[in-house]
Amino acid sequence: MPRAENVNAPSIGGWMLAATAGLVAFVALSLVGDFDLTPAAAIAGVLTVVVGLIVGMRRGNMPAQGAMPAARLHAAAPEPAAPPAAFVAAPAAAAPAEVATTDGPARLAAPRDGKADNLKEIEGVGPAMEKLVNEMGFFHFDQIAGWSDADVAWVDANLKGFKGRVTRDRWVAQARIIVTEGLAAFRERAKTNSY
Repeated sequence: MPRAENVNAPSIGGWMLAATAGLVAFVALSLVGDFDLTPAAAIAGVLTVVVGLIVGMRRGNMPAQGAMPAARLHAAAPEPAAPPAAFVAAPAAAAPAEVATTDGPARLAAPRDGKADNLKEIEGVGPAMEKLVNEMGFFHFDQIAGWSDADVAWVDANLKGFKGRVTRDRWVAQARIIVTEGLAAFRERAKTNSY
């Protein structure tokens, strides 16, 4: 879930610039202007706050670059329209169709029976990785357990930002243990990385 950001707060860059201006003012007032340290510090402090607020202020009602109010985050994606009656999918009990592919392992359009396996059980798969793998069409341990060396190479090459993780973390070996021996046996073996 995206984190909401306070778009009304001055940016950290504005405060850094303000602090620099205040420090320069303090040094100039105390060395060149012959001010005592206390008045120079007070003037520099006021200057820091004023510059920080001015530089940090937003122009108009536009949020800072990269910031988006929480209300707009969820409104960005419109709801899909209901499909015509002639194109309504088969009942949920039917297995999802495999996605036609010319390369890589067989993929599914959706998890079987509408429920994906918890792929985070595999060492090296966290929430972000699981989401990415699901988006690629892999939802079940038996899909991963059935990958050939060529399939592993294809998935490794196509994991955006995680290239090489399938091989490095030995996903196929882990998935095969889960499929053949069960999740409890896998968890026991995972304690010693025995897979």
